[in-house]
Amino acid sequence: MASSALIEIEHLRQSLRRHEHLYYVLDQPEISDASYDEMMRRLRDLENQHPTLITPDSPTNRVGGAPREGFVQAAHSSAMLSLDNALNEGELRDFDRRVCELLGRDDHPYTAELKLDGLSLAVRFQDGLFFQAITRGDGTIGEDVTTNARTIRSLPLRVDTDLPRFEVRGEVIMSSRAFERLNSERDAQQLPRYANPRNSAAGSLRVLDPAVTAARQLDFYAYLLLIEGQPVLESHWASLDRLVSMGFKVNPNRRLCGNFDDLTAFIADWDLRRQQLPYEIDGVVAKVDSLEQQRQLGWTAKAPRWAIAFKYPARQAETELENIEVQVGRTGALTPVAHLKPVLVAGVTVSRATLHNEDEIERLGLAIGDTVMIERSGDVIPKVVRVVQQAPGRRFFHMPVQCPVCGEPVVRAEGEVASRCINPDCPARLKESILHFASRGVMDIDGMGEALVDQLVDRGLVRSIADLYGLTAEQLAGLERMGAKSAERIMTGFAASHEKSLPRLLNGLGIAFVGARTAQILADTFGGLDAIAQTPLEALQTADEVGPKVAQSIRSYFDSPHNRQLVERLRRAGLRFSHEKAAKTGSSLAGLTFVITGTLPSLTREQAQVLIEDAGGKVTDSVSKKTNYLVAGLEAGSKLTKAQSLGVPVLSEEQLRKMTLA
Repeated sequence: MASSALIEIEHLRQSLRRHEHLYYVLDQPEISDASYDEMMRRLRDLENQHPTLITPDSPTNRVGGAPREGFVQAAHSSAMLSLDNALNEGELRDFDRRVCELLGRDDHPYTAELKLDGLSLAVRFQDGLFFQAITRGDGTIGEDVTTNARTIRSLPLRVDTDLPRFEVRGEVIMSSRAFERLNSERDAQQLPRYANPRNSAAGSLRVLDPAVTAARQLDFYAYLLLIEGQPVLESHWASLDRLVSMGFKVNPNRRLCGNFDDLTAFIADWDLRRQQLPYEIDGVVAKVDSLEQQRQLGWTAKAPRWAIAFKYPARQAETELENIEVQVGRTGALTPVAHLKPVLVAGVTVSRATLHNEDEIERLGLAIGDTVMIERSGDVIPKVVRVVQQAPGRRFFHMPVQCPVCGEPVVRAEGEVASRCINPDCPARLKESILHFASRGVMDIDGMGEALVDQLVDRGLVRSIADLYGLTAEQLAGLERMGAKSAERIMTGFAASHEKSLPRLLNGLGIAFVGARTAQILADTFGGLDAIAQTPLEALQTADEVGPKVAQSIRSYFDSPHNRQLVERLRRAGLRFSHEKAAKTGSSLAGLTFVITGTLPSLTREQAQVLIEDAGGKVTDSVSKKTNYLVAGLEAGSKLTKAQSLGVPVLSEEQLRKMTLA
């Protein structure tokens, strides 16, 4: 059971990381909010059932995406946390019940605001003058987009106030009219249409040319006033009123709800009226109004306990399933994709949807020709929900026994949902492998996009990732949409990749279940690529977090003659095969195991972990009888309770610091 859970957890984590990257970094989402939320919920449930499988880099432990290249990074005055979601009235009622229990009372008015579908922005003022704008980024560090934000006409550049320094947080959106105008211009230029207003707003604020931002006619709605990173007025409603009086644009469609029934009435009202709005919303945000009560409720590591986002049901439409085609990924996994009769869903024309795997098609009872229900929540690629009507001449889909790209056999291993092409030289697999190898966080070869990779593989210039290191600037410059400067940038990336660490190379090889964290653990444990490649199956499992499934995947990879040949070619190309684990600065905590929980006064969890590991200690994610100490901050939660029940000593940050100096 644990091994099957590990497989599903790793699959979910990889999928969520990819979609987070597409959404937060590239502004190019491929799935709906509903589909993303469903995957995140499933991962959370599995991790709760198997706490020993939780890792610090899991998508459930993060706030959002990393800042993208091209802008200067800037730190937030206080964390810009995301909100927990409620997808139905029952979940909203559970939230209200938790608030009542934590406050010990039920008289807590809510401020209800429309959840605008845009990009969060923190705007700073000094002596009444606008001087900096920062995107949310990962919630701690964002991108400085000051020059672009200055072009937003609804954002005041001067405010008449006696506050010497303050910050306003709000949402940048693109109105439906501005979005249609933008797409009309794209049509006239015979360019692809943009998917939806949210992504267009995000992309427009983050282009390098401020003139482009100005032409997009973005809007800014303020929703929070901060001084020195903290709200200061007695209530959230008072904060909104103060922003209005200061000249900021605040959404007028809000209500101070005296009780839970008032809140649900507001939500129901706007569910009926949202189509009339000149911009897109995807729900309602409810916040406990009293600042004092907000402080009492506090925060988790990822979200405030005093606020929640109620998400409206995904918008749906019926259409015909015209065909099912198969795509091949870098691991050889075959993914069926639905080709739909184009249909307009919430302002976006939809013609494709992923069907995930053969089991999902069987579960839906789906056949080509059927009328199906699809849904979306602001994204271009929807989810097929169910069959509405079976077609008289419906044709059932069967996964091909041969790869549709290379013609080699397709297999489905016992216990797996995916069918795979087993040909390591399959062009489709190769293209995805190259994109992964060159991506940021792996070998970081700037400029290696899909269009270039398609040309390299289709023209036979690259038949494995090792062939990348035989390319010349002249070959690259001769390809379509390439020039001397672009070619030189890529060649510089190839040269720089020789200095990338062994964990990055391991990740880049694309071994199933070996991501960045596992690659780091393997390198730290065994020291070099040759040692990893030669380590027996049982010995591989001595590394932290490497179980039977991961070990078998590693062993199978290096047992393949094809892969061994690839590794040798990468060695000859000069990539780094050795690894030195970061030296520890002390040994005062040698042999001790720690767990960190809650919010520490001055250290992040990552900084506390470095402090422990530099002193020779080890940090794990879950409390057990083997835990020597729990380091606990504010809002410690269930880990503190478990530690106390097991008799595990609890340390403050100050006590931890003293131990590391001993």
